[in-house]
Amino acid sequence: MTEKPTRSRLAQSVASIPRRHPAFFELANSVADCISLGVGEPDFVTPWRIREAAIASLEAGYTTYTANAGLPELREAIAAYLSDRFGLSYRPEDQIVVTVGASEAIDLALRALLDPGDEVLVVEPCYVSYAANVRLCGGVPVSVPTTKETGFRLRAAELRKRITPRTKALIFSYPNNPTGAVMTEDDWLEILPVIREAGLLVIADEIYAELTYDRPFVSFASFPAAYPQTILVSGFSKAFAMTGWRLGYACGPADLIAGMVKIHQYTMLCAPILSQKAGIEALRHGRGDVARMVEAYRQRRNFFVKGLCDIGLPCHRPEGAFYAFPSVEPTGLTATEFAERLLLEAKVAVVPGDVFGEGGAGHVRCSYATSLEALEKALERMARFVQHIRPI
Repeated sequence: MTEKPTRSRLAQSVASIPRRHPAFFELANSVADCISLGVGEPDFVTPWRIREAAIASLEAGYTTYTANAGLPELREAIAAYLSDRFGLSYRPEDQIVVTVGASEAIDLALRALLDPGDEVLVVEPCYVSYAANVRLCGGVPVSVPTTKETGFRLRAAELRKRITPRTKALIFSYPNNPTGAVMTEDDWLEILPVIREAGLLVIADEIYAELTYDRPFVSFASFPAAYPQTILVSGFSKAFAMTGWRLGYACGPADLIAGMVKIHQYTMLCAPILSQKAGIEALRHGRGDVARMVEAYRQRRNFFVKGLCDIGLPCHRPEGAFYAFPSVEPTGLTATEFAERLLLEAKVAVVPGDVFGEGGAGHVRCSYATSLEALEKALERMARFVQHIRPI
């Protein structure tokens, strides 16, 4: 009897993508007395007024499903917030969908846009899920690198030379994870003609929009020429310290949002009503809490980035998010070698820049969303490690 050829039980699109948390991160969790600068999560507890609103909603018996697109009251609050903060105009009834975190919004956008074989330009270094999500949708991710020489900001020339007849969309995050880079108005105006000429759809991940320190944030969707072809993605996890609430949203042209809602209603159905009630309170009354957290991040950034440069790890000044992205090239180690040895020898956990794309080579990501005391202690340990690697 002829044996049948062995067939993988997993779909190729799944088998081909790496695990989100490789052994390095599991090792970090096992090291005693480790100072972790690896987690991209606020160290603040969700502000009390937001938690109290969620408690009140439970006591009032709000435990049901909501409309697929989200509570009308929350969509109205999102529209008012985006208009007031960033000058953006979206209709609550058909241009906004509430999702289970910003991650679901990104997934919905890609699934709504892509046919098999469509190419998506992915601006790197970037959040590690973008390329994997493109592949899971049958698309082909195409890296568009940014470099420390340009402050990790997207440049038109790099974008233009990677566009092909198969290019359908562009995805980026600014303020950027992992570099902390922020695009200026002039930066956007430089790349906008390229995007318009190629007819690209844009997924703009603006989850860190509130976390900027040196200048007001400029949304890509705020440009009239960009608005009709942009899906704006954001959420509550970073600015409002609501990571565990899993609440995000997407805004954009009504036809694209309708496609996203169609997928959402067959898969996730709706975001949790408890989180949606909390989100309403956050948007309406939580901005003072955000301002206090942003000021704390600003102080930590100033202290930590200066400290990195002082110990011999050059670091561009991040203007947004809560990450520093220092170069480890002066040590002679690769990013992975540096991160592994720093963890085992100095008990400080950072993330190798390579995992964020080719532009991250030679760098590590350090989150300063932790206390000044922890950052000071981490710098002391890192200084001893760097001096041991490269005696001064």
